[in-house]
Amino acid sequence: MTASQNLARWQSIAPFWISFLLIPLIWFSAVQGGWAVVLPPLVTWYLFSILDSLAGLNLQNADPNTPEDDLEWYKILTILWVPVQFVTVFALIWYVAGSDHLSVLEKCLVFFGVGVVTGTIGINYSHELMHQQSRLERNLADILLAMVLYSHFRSEHLLVHHRHVGTPRDTVTARYNESFYRFYPRVLRQSLISAFRAERDKLARKDLSWSNMRNPFWRYAILQAAMLVLAWVLGGWGGVGLFLIQAGVAIWQLELVNYVEHYGLSRKHLGQGKYEHVQPRHSWNAAHRVSNWLLINLQRHSDHHYKPNRRFPLLQNHARDVAPQLPYGYPVMTVAAMIPSLWRRMMNPRVRRWRAMYYPEITDWKPYNKMTLPPPR
Repeated sequence: MTASQNLARWQSIAPFWISFLLIPLIWFSAVQGGWAVVLPPLVTWYLFSILDSLAGLNLQNADPNTPEDDLEWYKILTILWVPVQFVTVFALIWYVAGSDHLSVLEKCLVFFGVGVVTGTIGINYSHELMHQQSRLERNLADILLAMVLYSHFRSEHLLVHHRHVGTPRDTVTARYNESFYRFYPRVLRQSLISAFRAERDKLARKDLSWSNMRNPFWRYAILQAAMLVLAWVLGGWGGVGLFLIQAGVAIWQLELVNYVEHYGLSRKHLGQGKYEHVQPRHSWNAAHRVSNWLLINLQRHSDHHYKPNRRFPLLQNHARDVAPQLPYGYPVMTVAAMIPSLWRRMMNPRVRRWRAMYYPEITDWKPYNKMTLPPPR
């Protein structure tokens, strides 16, 4: 590899490490207190939105056949985040819970900001790790999810969401006209049930009971209990409260993204309970450069569902005639999702255009809007 090629390689890798800059920002907010406690969410939501508007779109694609050895530093990025987040969360619990310079409100706001980061970055990195074949990476994904008390997301995502996205069996495909305030409580309840059923059915195919220790829900429970105990050891009941705040905010951030990613999009029903194969058109795509650096190309979601095993640097951007495009990156779209009237004005016309473009033969979309959890089998 020539010097110029080596430089170009590092220039392509370096921007994805931008998420690590949020760690010193969180510590600054905790040490400084006062106005600084609102910096992590403001930077994550609004600064990156501004940078997106300045930097524009990235429509270029890496070679999808790039050898695994050339992706080592991208892999290290996601692996290294796990100990960094673990130390940050629990060291902050010890520091903030015992601090005298922070009021109760400031302590809560510090951990609100921590939750924004563990949800926006941590769960996103766990998503990348859980899709890999390496046992190490999958175990690290479990640690990140246990830190936000949402371990079942791995089972739900791999066994339910990717298999049934855009169909009534997928709990996290947001229905057309469904507000986030209806989507969120529904998903909190149904995703846990569907994840447990998926693991139970997987064991049943091997003639094993759901109570068998091979059910990952036992591991999920142990890991989550360990996180809560550690929070109590380091910060007492106040530390547990702070931990719960960040976990709740992180889950909210995750489900906001889930809401955005597939809102109103459905796979065509072929009859007898069968649906067409997943295509790039069944996920909203966003090519916004800076937020894709922060979110390690999560916004190239159309390609992720089309080729789930691709590592994030190889995810492809799809053109408008192949995949539906969001008007803004996730930082803006998740804020818009919290305002249902604004969201519908932005997205409902896009959904209708998508339907007319890809499925002009479907005249009755009512059955596709009834995304409810199917009865147990």
